[in-house]
Amino acid sequence: MENPEVLTDRDGDRDRDRDGDRDRDGDRHLDRDRDLDLDINVVTTTKSVMKKLPEVTLAFWIMKVAATTLGETAGDLFAQTLKIGYFLTTIALFLLFVVTLVVQLRARRYNPFFYWTVILSTSMAGTTMSDFMNRDASAKFLTGGATSLGWGPQGLGLGYPTGAAILVSILVAIFAIWKLSGMTFQIRDIVTFRGEALFWAAILVSNTLGTSMGDFLSDSSGLGYAGGAALVTGVLLVLVVLMKAPAIPNVLLFWFAFVLTRPLGATAGDFLTKPVAKGGLDLGTAGSSAVLLTLLIGLMGYAHAQERRSLAV
Repeated sequence: MENPEVLTDRDGDRDRDRDGDRDRDGDRHLDRDRDLDLDINVVTTTKSVMKKLPEVTLAFWIMKVAATTLGETAGDLFAQTLKIGYFLTTIALFLLFVVTLVVQLRARRYNPFFYWTVILSTSMAGTTMSDFMNRDASAKFLTGGATSLGWGPQGLGLGYPTGAAILVSILVAIFAIWKLSGMTFQIRDIVTFRGEALFWAAILVSNTLGTSMGDFLSDSSGLGYAGGAALVTGVLLVLVVLMKAPAIPNVLLFWFAFVLTRPLGATAGDFLTKPVAKGGLDLGTAGSSAVLLTLLIGLMGYAHAQERRSLAV
């Protein structure tokens, strides 16, 4: 028969083992809880960072065309109708772009009003920057019987081909730097300050390039405003079809479409504002800009409501 003290010691050892197992189980539960909390925090943080830029949907493209068309009519309103001139208007609109960009970059998550205000400011600045590069103060570029525009030089007179070549070179350089940085071209996955800065640099240059393309189609190609808009629309429809081709990256198609929606906006804006004798509807830059601004604000309000609903889910 075993010694009672030995039995007591064994019972104590078993109790201590059970207590140790319980402690280890508790530690494992705590570790799992910490891991779960960490995962939730990572997902939440990533989600808020990734939502600095919008999802690319049909509504996105409708708003893009509306913003770029308004950029064309508003840029012409300030530079030509109000006779401020390309030089001063370009400086003012570029400063506006910088202000709106700072607001967008400081935002913690996607805000439709911030984002589309930057798109609009790049479109307006792109309009006058393109005009300043390509045009001069000769009578053929003046409207409404004006004999001159505002203070300062009114254009470099490079012409559309030379201006477009310069802008294409700048845009290619931006994309090369972007590629070498190792950051993604997928706008929904842009999560860093540097990535977003490169994105907006590409947007500004592409909108300026698109203005040059649109003005060339409208003024120099012989297609006219409606013909130029129809041509760009046809090319965009081809890009939509090519989205089904697995051999062509959708990111590449996106950037082609993003550039091409600018000349669509430029030709559409000219079609609305130019005289009937030149193939336009002669609605004027002020009236067209007011209607387009109302439309864009309404679309931004809709996008904001959609964003709030998605966050509430």
